[in-house]
Amino acid sequence: MSQRIAVITGGSRGLGKNAALKLAAKGIHILLTYNSNQQEAQKVVHEIEQLGVKAVALQLNVGEVSGFERFATEVQQQLKHVWQRDTFDYLVNNAGIGLYGAFSETTEAVFDELMNIHFKGPFFLTQRLLPLIQDGGRILNVSSGLARFALPGFAAYASMKGAMEVLTRYQAKELGARNISVNIIAPGAIETDFGGGQVRDNAEMNKHIAAQTALGRVGLPDDIGNAIAALLSDELGWMNAQRVEVSGGMFL
Repeated sequence: MSQRIAVITGGSRGLGKNAALKLAAKGIHILLTYNSNQQEAQKVVHEIEQLGVKAVALQLNVGEVSGFERFATEVQQQLKHVWQRDTFDYLVNNAGIGLYGAFSETTEAVFDELMNIHFKGPFFLTQRLLPLIQDGGRILNVSSGLARFALPGFAAYASMKGAMEVLTRYQAKELGARNISVNIIAPGAIETDFGGGQVRDNAEMNKHIAAQTALGRVGLPDDIGNAIAALLSDELGWMNAQRVEVSGGMFL
């Protein structure tokens, strides 16, 4: 079997970093993106290389569609230079930010920032990278438990994730001719620095979420990284157009 390559947006920290390491541990080579912290991204590259596979970090702001042409060219160059290939196998649209705000107080600027990063960005980035995705490859989008249950303060964020869930089905339908499967993972609350690290650092919030979760605790990065690696495994190759929530059973 030839080497597999995964492109992971937002792979320098949080869930993206964890997923990159879990995939690398399974022998999958990694091309990850970072927005601003090149030093942190290079540390992750080094960690991945310790696992015996090759890794590359490229700068990308998923909220700026104008940068996608340059990025696609860089991906193409790296594929040729590092792996002697013209295509990659897996695309994980993970990059994101957490912005909180009541529906009644959400500004157009906040709405646009969330839309650009969580919906418009993945929409057009995936479109631009299609020629570089191997026929028979896989796309994994990232949603949130908040697209199923409603908590005050997430109206705009969760709406973008809901849009990604619909897009996932359409991508699966239209890319099926190339044997590319498309699924979407919906994490529950996870202890990371996402959104200012509230779930991790606010003991009261952490306790409240744990009490509303069937398995009795808040999620950890490993829970999601392992799930992403599993969802991209050959064993789940026949799964397509599915939303898979990985939340330990929140708000059942």
